[in-house]
Formats: sequence, C-alpha cells, structure tokens
Amino acid sequence: MRTFSLRPSLSRLASGLLALAAAGGGCALGPDYERPVFKDIEETKKFAGDDLWKPARPRDAVPKGEWWRIYGDAALDRLAARATERSADARVALARLEQARAAAGIEGAALWPELTGRAGASRSRTERNRRTGADAYTQNAFSLGGDLSYELDLWGRVRRTTEAADARAEAALADYHNALLSVQAEVARNYFALRALDAERALVVRNIESRRKSLALVARRQELGAGTELDTRLAEAELASSESDRADIDQRRAQLRLALAVLCDENPSAFALAEDARAALAEPPPVPSGLPSALLERRPDIASAERAVAAANAEVGAAKAAFFPTLVLFAGAGYASADVGKLFTPAQWKWNFGPSLTLPFFEGGRLRADHRRSLARREEAVAQYRQRVLEAFREVEACLSDLARLAERNAAMSRAVVASRRAATLVNERYIRGHDSYMDVLNAERTAIANERLDVQVRGQRLVASALLVKAVGGGWKEQE
Repeated sequence: MRTFSLRPSLSRLASGLLALAAAGGGCALGPDYERPVFKDIEETKKFAGDDLWKPARPRDAVPKGEWWRIYGDAALDRLAARATERSADARVALARLEQARAAAGIEGAALWPELTGRAGASRSRTERNRRTGADAYTQNAFSLGGDLSYELDLWGRVRRTTEAADARAEAALADYHNALLSVQAEVARNYFALRALDAERALVVRNIESRRKSLALVARRQELGAGTELDTRLAEAELASSESDRADIDQRRAQLRLALAVLCDENPSAFALAEDARAALAEPPPVPSGLPSALLERRPDIASAERAVAAANAEVGAAKAAFFPTLVLFAGAGYASADVGKLFTPAQWKWNFGPSLTLPFFEGGRLRADHRRSLARREEAVAQYRQRVLEAFREVEACLSDLARLAERNAAMSRAVVASRRAATLVNERYIRGHDSYMDVLNAERTAIANERLDVQVRGQRLVASALLVKAVGGGWKEQE
C-alpha cells in the first residue's frame, strides 16, 4: 500500500500563498497622495513687511506651550491652565480622537490574517423512516477546531482604507489641538473683556462719587440763592445716569464671568473672579516685525483640513480597487466525533483549505457611482483645504490690522483724555466763579468721562486682538522665530 505525507504539500502551499500575497501586496490602485500646492497663494500672498514666506509644511504637532504667560497675568494663567485641563470642548475632541484611533486600528486589522477558534456539542434525534423501516435513533456530535482566513490585498483596497483611517486619526489629533487652542483663546478673550469692564467700572464709580459731590454743591448753591432748581435737577439726573451705567457694566461683567466658568468647567453659581481694574491697562505683548508666514504651519485646523484631503485621496484608491477580484485564503482544521471520548484520536482529525475568488460582474453601476463619489469628495476636501488656508491668512491680516489701528486709536484717545479732563477742570472753575452755566460743566464732564471710558475700551480691545492673533497663527511666538 502506498503512503504519503501531507506536510510537504502544506508547506509548499503555504510558501506559494505567502509568495502570492507578497507579490500582490506591492500593487495599490489609485493616486498616491501629494499635498495640494496653491501656487497663486504661495507666490503672491504674504503678510505686510514679511519676506520670510515659504510653502507651508504643517507643524501642528509642535508644542504650543503656555502661550498665555506672555501677558504676565497670574489670574489669566490660572484660568487658562484650568480650561486646558478641564474644558468640556477639549474632552469631547479627545474622545473623538480616541474613536478615530480605534477606527484606524479596526481598519488596520484587515491587513493581518484572522484566526478563530470553534467548539461545539449537540445531541439530536431522528424520526423513524417509514419507507425503509429504519428505527429512530439518537446521536451526539462533538467538534473542536479553528479557522484561518486572509484576504490577499492584491489591489491595495485594504491598504488604501487603512491609509484613509490613519489620515482621519491624524485629522482628529489636529482637531483636538485646535479645540485646546480655541478654548485657551476664548478664555483670554473673555478675560480681557471682563478686565476692561473692571477698569471701566472703576471710572464710573469714581464719576458717581464726583456726581454726588457736584449734586451737594449745586443743592447748596440753590439754598444760598446762587443756583437754580434746574441745576439741581440736572445734577440729580446725571447722578442717576451714572448709576445706571454701573448697573449695565455689572450685568455685562456677570455674563463674561459665567462664560469663563463654563470654559473652565466650573459651576457658574460658585465661580468668582475678583475685580482688577489694572489688568486692562497693560500693554499687549509686542508682535515681532515681519511676522513670519511660516507660523501658520502650526495652525491645527489647517493640518486637519490637509489630512482630510489625504483621507479622501486614499478613498479614491479603495473605490477603484473594488472593481477588481477579491481573493480570500481559507483554511480550517479540527476534530469531530460522535463520542467525546474519541474526539482527540487521529481518526477524528479533519482539515480543509483553499482560495475563494469573487468578482463583481453586475451591480447596477454601484461601483462606478461610488468611484465618482470618492473623486468628488476629494475635490471637496481640496477646496475646503484651500478655503481654510485663505481664511487663516484673512484672520492673521485682520488681527494685525486691528492691532495697528487700535494702537493709533489708543494714542489718540490718551491725548483726548488729557485734554478733556483739563477742559472739565477749567469749566468747573469758571462755573464756581459764575462765568459759565452748569450745563457747560455737565457737557465738559460728560466728554471727559466718555473719553476715559473709550480709552479703557480701546485698551481692552488691543488685548483681545492680541489674543486672537495668537490663535490665528496657531499659538504664541518667540522672538527668535
């Protein structure tokens, strides 16, 4: 009797299948990704006074650091650090990042063989066969084994799908950094707006005290016959108007305080922030001359848009590979017996293996439609990437322009404050000597307090604009940059 062994045959089969997998693994249909280049932007667009333009290479992974410390405000440092650690928006973005990474892991698992184990036990009874007269009987069935399956990625469908999932995970990471930067910038914006209100409130409170003294003076002059009731009523109205201004400022400050509480993930009713009128009077940190366009490389939203293009490009290849055959290798082995005591005997060993080939012959145009959709999605992603880059330039240009114009306004308002305050002093002296009416005093003091409040508002707007500029360039900057 002739005998033979299966081991050499299985070994040769495994070697052949591995060689086939290696040969097919080198082919990946669809376009290889190249980062979109917008020559019209790169050749013509740069910031005013900037000679350091170069094509952007996203560096959003570069640590942003605690950029808010450039303002030297301890209260802002605490708020920004707390928001960075506890912000709900950042936690949401982090959860989405973990989801994207898990999805990439799921897609990447398809590059490897899948091995599953199986075990079964059953008991069944057959009915009596009336035609043959065979009696009914009961039987057992026991099995234990495993199956191995592996899709040969001949056309790169699995690799393209994995490539797209990896790009989406990188985009989710950029979105997380963007969420952090947005929260930090929002904290700074609300904080500086609140401090500007603190400084404005201090002016209004000082004005209220001044109005009260004026009212007492006017009322005394009326008692002595040197003034009129009209002057007294005008003084009372001016005092009430100032008290109304204080209530309005308190209302707006409360709204900003509540917004900061939410950003820091604090209970709004228990969140408190002491008044500090001096913080709004600080000068914003200087902007380096010729702010380099390369700073935009650190913008995480631009990196996210660019990674979306990469994902869409990979999906084009996956859609194209769907037109071609799918080859799956399958192998199974194990034991099967009706007697559990004989389950692991050589006679009960069984195995099977072989390839499975599927090829779409007719699917009603579904694959072509899916391919066209993937091409359209890639075009959409490229357009959105370009729009994001242009929007980034607009934001930086707008912030730089705002800072320049606000600095001019600040200088002009400082001169106006000095002049109007001096004018109010002179008019008040003339009123006491009887040369001017009380209406002249009111007009002069209104102008003075209005200029002082506007000066504080402009100072606050400068700080807000500087915080928005930090966000627009993707984080803070250092002088050597």
